[in-house]
Amino acid sequence: MASEGQSEYESVLCVKPEVNIYRIPPRASNRAVRAADWKLDAPDWQGRMRVTARGKVAYVKLEDKISGELFAQAPIDEYPGIAVETVSDSSRYFVLRIQDENGRSAFIGVGFGDRGDSFDFNVALQDHFKWVKQDIELKKQAQTPDTTPKLDLGFKEGQTITLNIGQSKKRERSRPQSSGGLGLLPPPPGGKLAPPPSKAANNNTQPATEGSDAGFLLDLDSNSSNFFAASNSSSSASSDLWGDFDSAPPK
Repeated sequence: MASEGQSEYESVLCVKPEVNIYRIPPRASNRAVRAADWKLDAPDWQGRMRVTARGKVAYVKLEDKISGELFAQAPIDEYPGIAVETVSDSSRYFVLRIQDENGRSAFIGVGFGDRGDSFDFNVALQDHFKWVKQDIELKKQAQTPDTTPKLDLGFKEGQTITLNIGQSKKRERSRPQSSGGLGLLPPPPGGKLAPPPSKAANNNTQPATEGSDAGFLLDLDSNSSNFFAASNSSSSASSDLWGDFDSAPPK
């Protein structure tokens, strides 16, 4: 029912205010049609072109510029196709197959004065039949059952799940933070700190220091006694020398 309602609705795809219509000679062979074979300077009819669509079929309607009376129309069920053909020597001219109410058909030439108008006419037909092709593919997909397995992510009957929120925390590597002023530097990796000296060690080292001082003083005393002994011996020796001199008889 939706497709029937859609087929009754007529939409306008393109409107061109001026087109030229030519009577073309019958095609003698299968060679391409050339617009140069037509009487381009003397068109047989001039009017307005209106391209509409009703369902999947497009219609090219040739109408009078003033009254809008229908001169001829061409139903198009596919494009490109036999209903609309391009010529080999120009992009502004086409061969159009028109039909009357009794089903009789004839081929006429259609020409546009501007290349932009011919481009719009061509694009309007292409867009319409592109939409028709997409609509057919969507309907085929809707009618074809999907046989691919679907992933079931729901819980089975009786299945539960436990969430531990706030229980597990990532352990971050502690870093020393300085609270302003002088802070302690972190120890080097893999190093060991020496323990502080104990009181026993201090007590043991103190006598050693005093002993060394006393030994140093003793060394000084021994040196001074030796010095005085040497001086006494020298003075005694000098006195003996003068004594010998005094004891000698006068000459």
